[in-house]
Amino acid sequence: MWVCTRLCPVTPTLADESSAIELRYEDGTIRIDGLEESSISPSSLRTAVPDLETDQRTDGWRVPAVRYAALRAALAETDVTVDDRVLDLESVPALESAYELRDYQTTALERWLETDRWGDVPTLASIGRAPAGVLELPTGSGKTVIALKAIERLSVPTLVVVPTIDLLEQWQRELEREFDRPIGRFGGGEQRLEAITVSTYDSAYLKADSVGDRFGLVVFDEVHHLGGEGYREIARLLAAPARLGLTATFERPDGAHEVLEEIVGPLIHRVDVDELAGDHLANYDVKRLEVSLTADEREEYERNQDVFTDYLARSNIEMRSGSDYQELVKRSGSDPDAREALLARQRARELMFGSEAKLAALADILDDHRGERIIVFTAHNDLAYDVSERFLIPTITHQTGTTERREILERFREGRYTRVATSNVLDEGVDVPDANVAVVLSGSGSEREFVQRLGRILRPKSDGGRAILYEVISENTGEERIAGRRRD
Repeated sequence: MWVCTRLCPVTPTLADESSAIELRYEDGTIRIDGLEESSISPSSLRTAVPDLETDQRTDGWRVPAVRYAALRAALAETDVTVDDRVLDLESVPALESAYELRDYQTTALERWLETDRWGDVPTLASIGRAPAGVLELPTGSGKTVIALKAIERLSVPTLVVVPTIDLLEQWQRELEREFDRPIGRFGGGEQRLEAITVSTYDSAYLKADSVGDRFGLVVFDEVHHLGGEGYREIARLLAAPARLGLTATFERPDGAHEVLEEIVGPLIHRVDVDELAGDHLANYDVKRLEVSLTADEREEYERNQDVFTDYLARSNIEMRSGSDYQELVKRSGSDPDAREALLARQRARELMFGSEAKLAALADILDDHRGERIIVFTAHNDLAYDVSERFLIPTITHQTGTTERREILERFREGRYTRVATSNVLDEGVDVPDANVAVVLSGSGSEREFVQRLGRILRPKSDGGRAILYEVISENTGEERIAGRRRD
């Protein structure tokens, strides 16, 4: 049954239907019938909607569902009648959130609401608002709260897409608590559709074409994940005209943020960590500690580096991008020298990331911050488990079961544990209890990773204290270059 909400266009009267252009949603596309019989030139319409293509099966036209808002706005500029049956939206009563926004959150929300994709076309004024764009705010600044207020303001069926099961469950609990209504769920063994539904990116990828007409608003949490080649299809298959992306770091090194602008909307508001530090987030310091490899570690590091770099020189591989690394991995399947080079690179990285001096520096940091809540970040599971064994610190990795992970975080929240080690798992997508010290023993050159790790210690401190992030770097190794990239 087609139920019209305030995001739905008005269906024409029976007298007009014979000459109307008809729009329908079909499997991730908008089917357009009657265009040839209308006064609109397809070539002129393609100027506003470049993905417009003929459909040989129906003798009509189609555009990807993501173009629905652009198509409606373009058609509204003409004098043709439009029979719009695209959105099949359940009626949603006015939603109310008890959250009160901080000034910077209100500004972000209003900037998003101003980006109405329907524009100022009078014939669409009764449809409601269709804002679209990305908000970039630091971890810990309350992006979820902004999204909840956005859902409240539009009060239309909404799909929230998140990267992890942990975030799926957190969003589900928050939405149920805030709006006191059943919340649908795609992921974690459940496939239940409700007017407000939360989905993982993986499940949304599988479901988007079948539910793409059921939502007026889609919220992409950690929207940078949408830049991946497969996940992009989620946004393309959904007709939802209102779109909100949330992230701590919008730009991607692979340039995929340009795709995000096309399928979600542009970056419309950015708040830097330093703008909130001291008022809404804790003041913070970053300390960089350089340590030396032992003589034996240095000898082995240099030997492995030589094996690796010699092979690169012979093979004309420059290792300037991820594709260069993938080429090396590909060659290692059939070339013994390539495999030896790959293993040498791995061993050299293990030495510089997990040197004895690093662990000694960690011991000093733990001793200096007794009683404070500390998160130790590593790039690999082996180092995380080594830290756990040496310092009797609970560890969370991708191998940690859901029940154990929840138990560790709950005990950390209660103060029964004051230290936790992790290999990337807590960078994003997990509601991590407050900490005020972070130690980066190893990591990538990603700005996003660095900002997310910093965000884990930036919750406002009741005592007004400062947060501190330690970077422990093996000097005279490739790690100096890695650390420089993320700091830059």
